[in-house]
Amino acid sequence: MSLNLGEVLRGDRIMTSDYDLVMGQDQECRHLCSHETDRAGIKRAEKLIEDGYVAEWIVDNLPGATSFVTVDRSQQYYAAGFKMGYKDISSITGKPRYFLNNHLTLVIRWRRAPGRAGDRGAKVIVGFEVYTKSVAAEDRSSTGCPKDVHNVNQGMELFISANNTNFASKYPHASYLPEQDDVDDGSTLTIPYSYSVYFREDTRVEWANRWDMYFNNQEESTSIHWLAIVNSLVIAGLLTTVVVMIWNRTIHGDQKIPRDVPLEEGKSMLRRKKIRSGAKSPRLAEKSSSGLLEQTGILDNEDNDSSDDEVLDDITGWKLLHADVFRTPAYAGLLAPLIGSGMQLVFMTTALLILSCFGILNPSFRGGFVSVGMGLFVFAGIFSGYFSGRAYKTFGGLNWRKNTLMTALLFPGLLFSTIFVLNLFVWAQASSTAIPFGTLVGLLALWLLIQLPLVYVGSWVGYHRSQPWEHPTRTSSIPRQIPAQSWYTKSIWAVLLAGLVPFAVIFIELLFVFRSLWQDKSDYYYVFGFLTVVSMVLIVTIVEVTIVATYVQLCAENYHWWWQSFFIGGGSAIWVFLYCAWYYFMKLNISGFISGMLFFSYSLLACGVYGLLTGTVGFLAAYAFVRRIYG
Repeated sequence: MSLNLGEVLRGDRIMTSDYDLVMGQDQECRHLCSHETDRAGIKRAEKLIEDGYVAEWIVDNLPGATSFVTVDRSQQYYAAGFKMGYKDISSITGKPRYFLNNHLTLVIRWRRAPGRAGDRGAKVIVGFEVYTKSVAAEDRSSTGCPKDVHNVNQGMELFISANNTNFASKYPHASYLPEQDDVDDGSTLTIPYSYSVYFREDTRVEWANRWDMYFNNQEESTSIHWLAIVNSLVIAGLLTTVVVMIWNRTIHGDQKIPRDVPLEEGKSMLRRKKIRSGAKSPRLAEKSSSGLLEQTGILDNEDNDSSDDEVLDDITGWKLLHADVFRTPAYAGLLAPLIGSGMQLVFMTTALLILSCFGILNPSFRGGFVSVGMGLFVFAGIFSGYFSGRAYKTFGGLNWRKNTLMTALLFPGLLFSTIFVLNLFVWAQASSTAIPFGTLVGLLALWLLIQLPLVYVGSWVGYHRSQPWEHPTRTSSIPRQIPAQSWYTKSIWAVLLAGLVPFAVIFIELLFVFRSLWQDKSDYYYVFGFLTVVSMVLIVTIVEVTIVATYVQLCAENYHWWWQSFFIGGGSAIWVFLYCAWYYFMKLNISGFISGMLFFSYSLLACGVYGLLTGTVGFLAAYAFVRRIYG
């Protein structure tokens, strides 16, 4: 069947099965086929059952589901897919036995179609349930179906009797022969497959709400989602208080030095003013010591001296960086493309969350989230070029075409090349998640033929048609010497400490995202409303953390805040990656070097994308803050 881009990238491969369903016609039992398998096939089936693999079927775009009820039997819910078999322990030998579910009962629930179509007798499917049975190959009728499909006494065990003929011929005088012979001697096991179909009318479920059954089992986690939101709001509230205190101190504080005069000259002006209007000479003081008015004047002069000292004390820290704070950063030609790519991700993520909250992107739109995300990412190239070009012009760059190429090729190129290399390992494993070569060519065409021109247009507008961001102060020709810094203001420690706060905002919600992605494929992550709220609080937290960290850095007379604010904004990505490692070792049961390498590689790639997005938000927040306090 034809698939969209999202389904291909997700690894979905949908094929038409041999099961024959006719709307409204029940089938008590129907034989599908009989399949012969050898010992190698038995071993593979046992491995799939041991690992908990499930089969996924689709009828009318509705997944075949295993039906469950809550503990108090008050509510029914679905889990997508059904198990291929089950494992049992023999009461005689104590060894595991594996049984295959070779008979399936399909229950399709329907109701009359809404509107005029229903008046004409049209029907819609509102439920698709699959019930499994393991039925032995013996005691079957001539049609191949079990004689009594409702009462099954013996299951279809995946077992081929040991063939000791080879061992007996090799060791004719041996007193013991092994019970199992793993050598492929041509022995096979015939497995019959059959199914039953029942159509049942269900007027309790509306066609528009037929997916709700797949989400009912997640309602118990709603309280945890609310806990995540409250946790996020508390952290953001505390940071807001700190930011307000800093804002009041900087904006409403005493700023008496003119903007166009360097602060060192401003200090000299205040000292000269003190000398001219300060205390009199000792000889004059002796002559005028007899009057009370003269003594009062002396006290007034002392008060003026005290106030001038307060002004001098206030002109310290961040105010001393007046002529250096907007000095062009090192590697500005790299920072501008990263800012552009970060804004591209911000636009894509915002649009995806909005579409998901309004229900446009939902589980019934298979692969829609990935497909629409790819389209938005390509279209957002115009925003990437605009912000990159304008930032490059602000930094004083001259070769805007080089900056355009870096913006269009740097981040997307790293992303594409990493996925291509990892895809080679997936190809080697013969996994369905391997991206076909034709799809890779299509992605390359989207990148070079559509996104690259959009980046060029955006960069041209940002560089030639837009003014650079203006700075409120002039930069001196000689850089100011930076004093020794405290340990908490140094790059790595500042990034780690500042990144821990945004991580504390999202780590609860991340648990649900990870479980949906890696652990429980029968669950659909659908609580995009909660995710949107947590994401908004996360952005506010990153803005506030970056402002606080930038203020602390400027107070330490360190004006290299450009890259520092970018790294601090994306610092939580380090903690998210460590969280992925903890989840891998504590929650997942992934075996094999290739599987582990793919998990950590894709996790590192996702954390890099997340870090680029949040780093851009942090940089823009710090930039706006610095322009405001020096303005």
